[in-house]
Amino acid sequence: MELFYTSPENITLDSARLVIDGDEFHHLARVLRKKTGDNILVTDGNGSRCHVRIVDIGKKSLEGEILDHSVVERPNTSVTVAISLLKAPQRFELFLEKATELGVSAIIPMITARTVSQPTSERVQGRLNRWRTIVLSATRQSKRYYLPQLAEPLSFRQVTALEGYDLKLIPYEVSEKPPRVNCASKKTLFMIGGEGGFTEKEVEDARQAGFSEISFGKSILRAETAGLFAVAFVRTQLLEKDCSEWF
Repeated sequence: MELFYTSPENITLDSARLVIDGDEFHHLARVLRKKTGDNILVTDGNGSRCHVRIVDIGKKSLEGEILDHSVVERPNTSVTVAISLLKAPQRFELFLEKATELGVSAIIPMITARTVSQPTSERVQGRLNRWRTIVLSATRQSKRYYLPQLAEPLSFRQVTALEGYDLKLIPYEVSEKPPRVNCASKKTLFMIGGEGGFTEKEVEDARQAGFSEISFGKSILRAETAGLFAVAFVRTQLLEKDCSEWF
């Protein structure tokens, strides 16, 4: 059964009712042409799993009766990717979509010394809206019950100052250190450079901030490929242990 999303404030468990509006409503009512009486599966992106029967379809929203509600346990393993903004927007958007499908927990757009694309604050807000739409669509398509967090762009220095992670890793193209780290049941932060990679000073600053340098192999990967490799690397470790642990 296809999964749909509604915001947490649209779910009222006491009365066993929920509302779906906005783009999700358009997709349900206008594209898929769902009708009153149809059953659907809905999440709030915070672990809620609701089996719902549509009871009313209006012009801008629909109302559903919650037939069954449960909460999916949040995974013990999380992976955050701080990745440089890229010159080609479609490459960054590809990363957002595929990283979400692979199970990324959070994405931090980052501005480094070599970041080419540095949009104004006004343009950033427009891009964030588009990026959130892409992440939401990928979350729904891959049937994930936790919506990945998408932060506003941070500088390289701000990212190095982030705390609360068990592992902080910086893949570096000249490194010869294989990624022999166990990310299962840990909170891991990867920093991925953009076009031209990180400067030597950035790598050294990252080391001083507690990041460990690792290699993703001898071939040079594009930024979006390296970001996806990081998420897939963690996912593979979990599949080898217990595929039910992550999302």
